[in-house]
Formats: sequence, C-alpha cells, structure tokens
Amino acid sequence: MTDSINKETIEDQAATGHTARQAYQDNAFPDMPTIDSDSPWLSAYERYGIAATIDMPEDNTSLLDVFERNFSRYGQKPAYICMGASVSFKQLDLYSRQIASYLQSLGLVKGDKVGVMMPNILQYPVVALGIIRAGMVLVNVNPLYTSRELSHQLHDSGAKALFIVENFAKTYQDAEDKGQVEHVILCKIGDMLGTLKGAVVNLVARHVKKMIPAYSLPDSVSFKQALNAVSASKYQRPDINLSDVALLQYTGGTTGVAKGAMLSHGNLVANMLQISALMNSAFDDDVDANDVILTALPLYHVFSFMVCGMYGMYQGYAGLLIPNPRDLDGLIKEMGKYKPSFIPAVNTLFNGLVHKESFADLDFSNLKASIGGGMSVLPSVAKEWHKITGLPIVEGYGLSETSPVVAFNPMTISEFTGKIGIPASSTDVILIDEDESEVALGDRGEICVKGPQVMIGYQNRPKETAETFTSNGYLKTGDIGIMDEKGFIKIVDRKKDMILVSGFNVYPNEIEEAMSEHPAVVECGAIGIPNEQRGEEPKLFVVKKGEVTEQELLDFGKKQLTGYKRPRHIQFVDELPKSNVGKILRKELRKMEGLE
Repeated sequence: MTDSINKETIEDQAATGHTARQAYQDNAFPDMPTIDSDSPWLSAYERYGIAATIDMPEDNTSLLDVFERNFSRYGQKPAYICMGASVSFKQLDLYSRQIASYLQSLGLVKGDKVGVMMPNILQYPVVALGIIRAGMVLVNVNPLYTSRELSHQLHDSGAKALFIVENFAKTYQDAEDKGQVEHVILCKIGDMLGTLKGAVVNLVARHVKKMIPAYSLPDSVSFKQALNAVSASKYQRPDINLSDVALLQYTGGTTGVAKGAMLSHGNLVANMLQISALMNSAFDDDVDANDVILTALPLYHVFSFMVCGMYGMYQGYAGLLIPNPRDLDGLIKEMGKYKPSFIPAVNTLFNGLVHKESFADLDFSNLKASIGGGMSVLPSVAKEWHKITGLPIVEGYGLSETSPVVAFNPMTISEFTGKIGIPASSTDVILIDEDESEVALGDRGEICVKGPQVMIGYQNRPKETAETFTSNGYLKTGDIGIMDEKGFIKIVDRKKDMILVSGFNVYPNEIEEAMSEHPAVVECGAIGIPNEQRGEEPKLFVVKKGEVTEQELLDFGKKQLTGYKRPRHIQFVDELPKSNVGKILRKELRKMEGLE
C-alpha cells in the first residue's frame, strides 16, 4: 500500500481546481500502486500464468502510437464489419485521418470536446478514432437520451462539435441547452455501406420503418461532406502524451446526476495492457488476427468501448458491429454468418439468447471465450449458456471510472464462478467499512481500487471527485463485495441498493439469484418497500414464462432464503426497466412504488 495523505488536503486542492487524484499525485501518488507481498490474489497470478504487473510505455506515447502500429501491422484485414459491409485497418487509417483533418480545419484544437451520438455502425470507429487522432476528447453520448438528458451532457461536457445519426436529430433539435456546440455533423445509417446498399438502407429507415422523426438543422453538414472535405494529407499529428485526456465517459457514478469521468490516454492504454495480460495467459499461442469479436453492446458504453473497440483493435480482431442487439433474431443470424471467437455481453443479452431456440443451433466451434461484464451474471443464465455453447461465462468487473476493467476471472476456468475474479495486473483492491478501515477477508466491505486505469477525476466536479476517493487515494466504487482467501471477489450488491430489514442488511442480488432458479422466472428485480414493523421488506418484480402464481413464488422463496431475506411481495410485469446495456434499473422500480 502507498502512504496516505490528509483528506482535507485533497479537498482543499480540489476546491482550487485539482481533482482528488491529481491532488494525491501532487503528494507523490504513483501511477502503479505498491501491492503488499501477502495480497491473496498474487498466488492466483502465478497459478494461472497471468502477469502480476504491466509495463507502461514512456510518458510521451499515447493511443495514437497504438493505432498507427496496428494500421500498418494489419493493413487489409477487416477492422470492423457491419450489415455485410466492412472497413479494413488501412481504410480506417485513411478515414479517421480525414475526420481528424476536418476537425482541425474547423479551428478546433487539442483538448476540445467532440460528442458522438450513434449506435454501433461503421461511422462510430471512424469518427471516434478521428477525434482522438486530432488530439481532441471523445465524448460518448447515448443515442437513446431524451432532449433533457442530452442538454445536461452537452452543457457539462463543453462539446464544441457533435456527430449524430439523423434518427436522433430531433432529440438534439429539441434540446433546450446545446452548450457550446458550434458544428453538427449528421450521419445516415447507410453512409458507409456502399452506394447501392447504403441508399436502400437509408430509404427503408426513412420511408418504410419511419425511424427518422422530422427535424430541421439547417446549419449542419453531412457525414459524407465532412469525410471528404479535407485531404488526409492535411492532418497535423498533435503532441499527445499519456496524461492527456482522451475520453469523457458519462456515468451516474456512485450517486447523483450523470458525471463525466475523465479518462486519459494512459488510463486507456493501461487497461488495454491489463486485458492483454489476462488474454495472453490463455490465448498467447492461439492469437489469430482473423478472429471476430462480437460487438453487440453499444460502443458508447465503456465496457464495449474498451473490450470490443480498443482491445479488439489492439489485438487485430474484426469487430462485428450490431446496430440493434434487441433484434435477437437478426443478431443470431449475424453470429451464424461470422462465427465470433469472443462474445462480450451482459446478463440480459446472455439471457435473451439462451431463450431463443435458434441460438442453440449455431456452430460454436470458433468460440474461445464468453465474457460477462456490466452487471452480475446470474448463475441460472450461466448454467444454460455453458450447456448450449460448451464454454463457461468468464465474468469480470469494472466501471466507467476505471476505464473500465478492475477485476476478472482467469480465462481458463472450467466452470462459472459467480465471482468477479481477482484484481487486474498492477491493480490494488481493498474492501473498507464506513470508517474507511479495511475489513477482514471474508467480511463485506465497499470495493476500492487503485491502479493506472483509475480516472483523473470527474469533469467540472472537484468536490464529487474528492468524495469518490478515500483519504489514501483509492477509488470508492459503491459496490459491496467479499474477498476470499485466494483473492477472488464476489459482488454482494450496490451500496445504495441495500434493503434494511429489522436491522439486517439484505442484498437484492442475492434475492434475484435465488429466485431466478425457479423455472418460470425469466428475470426479476428486487427492491425494499416500507414496513412499519421491519423498516423495509423485499418486493420482487418478475417477468415470467408459463403459468405461475404469486403464492408459488412466495413459497419458493421460503425454500431458497432465510426469513428476513425472502420476498414478501411479488408483482408480475411484462418487462423490467433497464439501462442502455441491460442493467435492471432498481431506481425505476422504486419510482413505480412511489418511493422516489
């Protein structure tokens, strides 16, 4: 562990514009944490052949060096595939330099923010890489945002330009606060699908599927205009180093309004190398740049951005972009055509696929790993996935503030563990109580992280940044976990989601895992509701299949859970409220009960 400093010092410096992490670095906080030699997970590194540390490059390097190496290394290999079309690494080099040149021609400079509001289509990697290559900061924007949510992000980020798919142009038009946006670039879904196919796709989207609400943005330019406006030869390579911010990733954090986590080139390079250390322990002799990585999770989400985007490109894999992963039939068809080697997904997607009969008919001979993240994978889902595909789900853990990977299971496990694994290479993890004291192995505590992947801080929010770090520089995740004697961590729940029953802490995840074992429960979400005698008691919202009654599930709960933990109320619903990547939104369930 590193030496601690006074928390008041962090807060004082934060108030003058320092972030908590910067303040701690000013007091000799190293990028690489010092990890105690008796940390329990170190033996697991040795047992599974995972490198305990990563070797960071020199400070004067950046993501640009990674991109440029791969553009020349992989050349004509497909970098991304979408709707039957593809772009090679060589084309990606050219197109992203053209976008970078265009942005520089607008008078935008190093450090300026540029928003990208689009699903997984070929334009996304072209634009995202173009922004970063121009020395600017990529601001990922969820295209499903309302105008109110978009207003907040545009204002808070200070984005000066916005690339947006025209399907969501009306949302931007209706945003009351457009912040500092001066340039709007409109993309059409079919822009990079070829002349004939692209025209057909755009025609169907507008006139058949009616996917594009009427809008008026007279000062905007089209993506094709922007792409061809300035020659790639005009590109000026910026002077970028590891400390420069590359990505502004918005997140609810542990509490409150969406905040922009500032992720540096160093944060993202470090996390890429940490993922590589894990993958090389299992696939070092079996690396094949022809492998396909399924990119069904949206690239504007940090899990997909890093694992499918940054790491996939670093390794030379082809990213199979899925614009609409909710269309499971279409997704399965694409999987059958391209036979992905790597399937990163969240529990919701795993669950949806195993409940489709056509999924079991796929050829999984190319499949090397199924990677779970973003939310807890339920054991019942993992069991069915393993049965169908022949491979276990390998679960990991992370958050926007950590680029995102914090911990992972070894890729060579033979069974689903129900745990998030061990800390990533060069990462120190502690579990603390309310007083920020470390808890004993086997006891519950808030998971806290220190490592080179941890964000610089929150954009414009020094106070919230200071509150997110412990006095000795660990990021507080807001997740409650337990670490065993081998260093493996199990998530118990979110700190803010705990249910307090007669003085006992009850964790919704535990209820949901237990009740999902019932064959009629497709998925479920648990919250606490007020009770005069107990303070709170658990209520379960259930999406069911077949015939099952409330009393049957209450009786099942009695067999699965001790008295104070079992659900006292069951409500059947057609669907559960979820985030853009499929996390069940317990906050929305509480709203349904009138509790928020």
